[in-house]
Amino acid sequence: MTDDRGWMHSDDPHAVLTAKGMRAMAHPVRMQLVGLLRKHGPSTATRLAEQLGLNSGATSYHLRQLAAAGFVEEDPERGNARERWWRSVHTLTAWTGDDQADEEPETVVAYLRSVLAAHTLVGQRALNAFETMPREWRKAVDLSDQVLRLTPEEAEQLADELAAVVGRYRRVDAEGPVPEGAEAVAVVVHVLPEPRATTEGEES
Repeated sequence: MTDDRGWMHSDDPHAVLTAKGMRAMAHPVRMQLVGLLRKHGPSTATRLAEQLGLNSGATSYHLRQLAAAGFVEEDPERGNARERWWRSVHTLTAWTGDDQADEEPETVVAYLRSVLAAHTLVGQRALNAFETMPREWRKAVDLSDQVLRLTPEEAEQLADELAAVVGRYRRVDAEGPVPEGAEAVAVVVHVLPEPRATTEGEES
């Protein structure tokens, strides 16, 4: 039997994207829908549409596409004949990159563009609320970048180490005590090799 899921299991507690999964997620709206369901729990197309400023028909369509790829599913405990409730299947997704980038580079780039667009929206929402944030939260905001000279191996190790640091602060499914005053904090990590500039007379 052919497996039509857009993801595959791995040793980690998240799903690894397949090419089909990337194509399904390569849309900013779908990226946001999955993010909202993971962050806030089950919801309906109508409620999600209100949060995204869309009509419910559009969100229903995108939810069905995500369901076909195995990223969301109906929540039978909440749904009824009048209204469907949807929930995320996973808490995290990841992509391995290597083989997929070689075999379907356009698919990978389209997916990563959607990820980048979603990250940009996260930053914009935070800055829109910056003026009204409590002072202690404004002090915690950090938008910084650095250019390092690294080998590919060092860049990969850097990404792994940053992921490990972030992982120490994750509380999966609200396990363990949550400190008083804790709020949702978006941590966006980009490790991006800069395109090599070509000099005059040098082939690109």
